[in-house]
Amino acid sequence: MMYNPPHPGEILKDEVVTALEMSVTDVAKHLHMSRVALSRVLNGKAAISSDLAIRLEAANVGTARAWLAMQTNYDLWQARQHPQPKIQPFQASL
Repeated sequence: MMYNPPHPGEILKDEVVTALEMSVTDVAKHLHMSRVALSRVLNGKAAISSDLAIRLEAANVGTARAWLAMQTNYDLWQARQHPQPKIQPFQASL
């Protein structure tokens, strides 16, 4: 069972922005996106999109699939923290 994975924006902030000693503005320019959009991701207010994942891969910062997997793991963990309705299994084989 996974426990509270970090938002992938945190990883991006630590392993790219901080590690490369670049400003958020410079990283945003490098990725051809707005500073505000990147800042929202870095602060966990927005998800890593497929487009951003592809841009990160093009910048040689991991694979798009890895970034999207991190986002999916984070999203699933967050969803599981909220009560879910009782769902009965389907009776027919799918």
